[in-house]
Formats: sequence, structure tokens, C-alpha cells
Amino acid sequence: MLKQYLEAGKIVTTHGLKGETKIYPWTDVPDEMLELKELYLDKGASHLEIERIRTQGNMVLAKFKGIDTIEQAQRLRGRVLYVNRNDIPLEEGQYFIQDIIGLKAIDADDGHEYGVITDISKTGANDVYHIQFPDGKIGLVPKIPDVVLNISPEEGKIVIRPLKGLFDDED
Repeated sequence: MLKQYLEAGKIVTTHGLKGETKIYPWTDVPDEMLELKELYLDKGASHLEIERIRTQGNMVLAKFKGIDTIEQAQRLRGRVLYVNRNDIPLEEGQYFIQDIIGLKAIDADDGHEYGVITDISKTGANDVYHIQFPDGKIGLVPKIPDVVLNISPEEGKIVIRPLKGLFDDED
């Protein structure tokens, strides 16, 4: 089952004296957070209404409604922020990284399980999925149409057809 609230970043410090916070975003594109109206705490149990938000370098500065002093903002330091997945529209074929981590990698031809996706690297040209095999070794799979045939977070799997020689144990 897909999580409704996804980790979006962490409040690392305050900014100024009037309750603004500095957020380290856990996204490749911090500007995506500028469209949000709310962020959540405690895996969605409570929310913070965004009064103002902007980027500063690779950080996000946010002023939340009702947080008007540096002392109030300091109480939020170290807190993990969440977004509601419904607040971030995805285009067809796009997925949240958090939905891909933990998926089983299944062979397209014979259906056997290679292992579990444990990480994703951004290379510029394409993402690379890290698959941890049962023996603990890690295999790297490029997210290209010839290799990654289907991604199905709802079913808990991705279907792959590794290129010849991609994994050490292949002929």
C-alpha cells in the first residue's frame, strides 16, 4: 500500500527573528515545494499552513501561519516534514522515489525475483536502480525502456529484462 504522506525534508534551523524556518528539502527540485499550501508533521498527523515559501540556494525558507517568533520556530528544528501525495501531481510514468524503494525486481521472462530496490542514483542520462540480491550483493540497473519494462508500486514490483552481462552471474 502506498503511503499517503511522503517525507519531504527536514527543518534544520530558523531564519531571521519572525518565525521563518530553513528546510533541507529531500527532493531533486526544491522549487516543487513552492506550490504547496501545507506541509505535515508526524507522518501526516498534524499540518502546518504555509504563509510564505521561497528557495535560497538548495534550501527552502518557509514561514508557517501561527509561527511568529524565533522561539516558536526553534521548537520545529529537527522535525521531518511530509507532503500529501495528492498535493503533488505526477505525470504518466512518474513515481515518487519513496514508492520505488522496497519494490521487488522481477524478471520479465521467467518471473524469478532478483532482489529488492534499495536505492536510486541520478546520473543525468537516466536513473539507476540499486537491487540488493538475496546474497547481499548490489546490482545496478539503468532505468531505460529496454531494461525496466514495468514499474508497479501498487503491486510492489518492477519488471526488468537485464541486458546480457548486466549482472555478474549471467552467461
